[in-house]
Amino acid sequence: MQTLDDMLARHLLTPEQHGQIGAWIAAARTPQAILDMPAELWRTLELASVLLGFDADMMAPPPLGAAPDA
Repeated sequence: MQTLDDMLARHLLTPEQHGQIGAWIAAARTPQAILDMPAELWRTLELASVLLGFDADMMAPPPLGAAPDA
């Protein structure tokens, strides 16, 4: 749930989407039940996941030995 909370904090999910996805996951008893999430919620979660990863990449320090920006 921390990832969902991070998505909400970074405005990648609306409070309503956060609640709907969180409720679905909490009610799911098996991994398959999570995979049965409605397509609209899956698309929302996938996009937020991609954007969360992009945001994390932008905040990461440059790799060692990388040339400084001019």
